[in-house]
Amino acid sequence: MAAADGLELYLQALGTDKRVQHGDSRRILCEYQEDWVALSGDTAELVSAKHRDPSADAYRTVNQLAHEGGLAHLFLRWRELQEKPTCRLATTGGLASGDPQGFAATMRSLREVRLSGQEIVITDDHRPSIEKFHSAIHANSGKHLPKEWIKGSEGEVAPQDQMQQAARFISMLNIQAELTRRADIGFAAPTRYAKPVVEHLGFDVPWEAIWNVVYGLFFTRMKAAGPRTDAVISPVLAFANGSGSPTSADRERELSSRIVTMQDIDLAIITAVANPSAYGSLTSPIRLSRAAIKMRKGSCSDNSVERGEQLRRDYQRYWRSRLSGDPTALAEREKLRRLLLRVSDRSDTPAMRSKSGWGADFWIALQDALENIPVDQLPAGMDSDLLLGGISDLANECKIWFSEGFDVAAEIDRIRQENRGSAA
Repeated sequence: MAAADGLELYLQALGTDKRVQHGDSRRILCEYQEDWVALSGDTAELVSAKHRDPSADAYRTVNQLAHEGGLAHLFLRWRELQEKPTCRLATTGGLASGDPQGFAATMRSLREVRLSGQEIVITDDHRPSIEKFHSAIHANSGKHLPKEWIKGSEGEVAPQDQMQQAARFISMLNIQAELTRRADIGFAAPTRYAKPVVEHLGFDVPWEAIWNVVYGLFFTRMKAAGPRTDAVISPVLAFANGSGSPTSADRERELSSRIVTMQDIDLAIITAVANPSAYGSLTSPIRLSRAAIKMRKGSCSDNSVERGEQLRRDYQRYWRSRLSGDPTALAEREKLRRLLLRVSDRSDTPAMRSKSGWGADFWIALQDALENIPVDQLPAGMDSDLLLGGISDLANECKIWFSEGFDVAAEIDRIRQENRGSAA
């Protein structure tokens, strides 16, 4: 997602001549304590990125947003930077109805007030969400709680003033709560994030090559820099928000291994355009699970096979967690298996089977059917992606097919020999 932000900044940086202007200051700081920071001139946006597995479900309380979503941590950083940066939570899983969606509504309302230039005032409509967030900051900050917020401390800030500060932070916040899950992002990213860049520049190059080269750049900067030896806010951010010593050039040099500039992205893209085949995804040996073999036999795409394999692992992980301590989980799992088999049976129509290689159409039909199952008929934390993982799991048990029946063991032996030949 940092790479996606980088490509978005890159698009913004391209001038009318479709080139990055000299001296453009947009950049991404890949941090150890913050996930990343989007910088443009003297403005900064702090980003907390939190992936949630399907079994974790949506955020259900404001306290979860503060703790698991990192909003309490973001608040402390924002406060240290004199309330100047904007902040963002980029996450998967969504916001549950009730308090989380109420918090999001308050956030949008306060943002509109701020952008209109008006003073942030705590109204009766906003007060419940702000009070819950204020309490969550106290509960999740531990020893990092601002000393002025501690009762009886020197220079103590009154609770009402603390609430006002929390309200100002909420007005500076944005939440992206339904981003693509980890299992799917590798397949979706080239189309979603690289395609707009390729089309804007008018290059005749696979989107995948552009995504791979930019993602590789961010992967290197985020992983190779290592942890910081100090535990304070980024000196680049401190400079960008008003504290002038040492110079920005000094701090940029110190953190160069963590920063991705628009010039870096531009050079990476030019390199990929000059030799796109070098940045295409490597062809990997064919997967040998029974589900993957059956999907491939049914003419499902490589992307569908990979997604099915990942979702099957997620589905198995979900039930391992449930079965380890929930006495009702086994009955729920068997009930769900019966439901999935019924959906499979109804989606497998004679009209579909009349086509050659009907497995790909069957895979799509299954997804459509699963998305229409009411949430109240599903185990807690289950969604349409995990249901699709359950379909893949049943296919792996030879309960569901994507083509006419065949000898799966013999096909696995044949492909194993092909994989050995490719490796050689």
